[in-house]
Amino acid sequence: MPSLTTHPYRRAVYRLGMSMTPVGEAATTVRAITPGSHPSPETDHDWIVEAIGLVKTYATGQGEPDVPALRGVDFRVRRGEMVAIMGPSGCGKTTLLNCLAGIDAIDGGDVFINGTSLSRMDDATLTRYRAKSMGFVFQSFNLLPVLTAVENVEFPLLLTGAPPVEARGRARNALRDVDLSDREAHRPSRLSGGQQQRVAVARAIVASPAIVWADEPTGNLDSVSAGQLMALLRELNRTRGQTFLVVTHAREVGLQCDRIVHMKDGLILHEEITGVPSPIRSAPADPGRHSGSGN
Repeated sequence: MPSLTTHPYRRAVYRLGMSMTPVGEAATTVRAITPGSHPSPETDHDWIVEAIGLVKTYATGQGEPDVPALRGVDFRVRRGEMVAIMGPSGCGKTTLLNCLAGIDAIDGGDVFINGTSLSRMDDATLTRYRAKSMGFVFQSFNLLPVLTAVENVEFPLLLTGAPPVEARGRARNALRDVDLSDREAHRPSRLSGGQQQRVAVARAIVASPAIVWADEPTGNLDSVSAGQLMALLRELNRTRGQTFLVVTHAREVGLQCDRIVHMKDGLILHEEITGVPSPIRSAPADPGRHSGSGN
C-alpha cells in the first residue's frame, strides 16, 4: 500500500471518528427511568461508559427558540455489554451517541469512557483517544472505494502510527473474525452490502477499542443481511467481550442486545432487559478512574 502521504485518499475525510430471529417479547423486563435521576451506584469497574446530566441544545439561528436535543440525560454501559438505544426520529438517540463518542460537544454534564472525562480533553487529545479507544459502524458503510477490504481495515491503524506490517496482520485477523478472509483483496464495489458492512465492523474492531458505536448499522441492509450482521455483532460481543452501543429504529435489532434503552424528546423513558445471555466482563477497578486526562 502506498504511504499515507502519497495515497490518493489522503484527501478524503475518514469518519472516525439470516432473517431476524428476535428474542420473545415475554423475555423482556421493563424498568422505568425517572427523568433527571442519576443511575444507581455500583462498583466503579462495572461501567465503561458513564454520562451524567448530558445537555445538548441546537441553536436555530433564525430568531426561533433553541431546540433541546438532550435534557439532562444520565446513562451507563457496562463493560462487555451490548446495548440498544431506540426511539422515534428526533428523539435524541443519535445525538446521544455523538455526544458519548465526543463527536458533538455537549452544553452541560460530562461523559466518562473508562473513567476518563472527555470534556477535559482538548480537540487533539480527544481525536487521538477516539481513534485508539473507539470504533464506529455507520449506516452508510463509509468505506473508501479505491481501497481493498484489507486496506480499508488497516487504514485507521496506519493513521495512528502502527507499523505497516503490524497493521496488515491485524487487519487480516479482523477480516477473519468477520468471515471475510477470502474477500480481503476486493474493493467495495465488488462486495455486497452485507459484506461491506462486515468490512466496516472489522475496521471498527481492528484496534481492540473499549467500545464500538453503531449508528443504524442495519439501516441499508435487507432483512437477511441485517440478521446476519446482528448475529455477527452478538458473536463478537460473546467471544471478544466487545462492548457495543447500537442506535436503531428496528425492534428486532434491539432485541438482539442485552438492554434496550427507550428515548423520547431528549430523555430516557425506560429500559428493557431482553433476557439475551451476556458475557459481561468486569475488570479490576482502574486507579485512574475519573481522571482528567486522556493520556
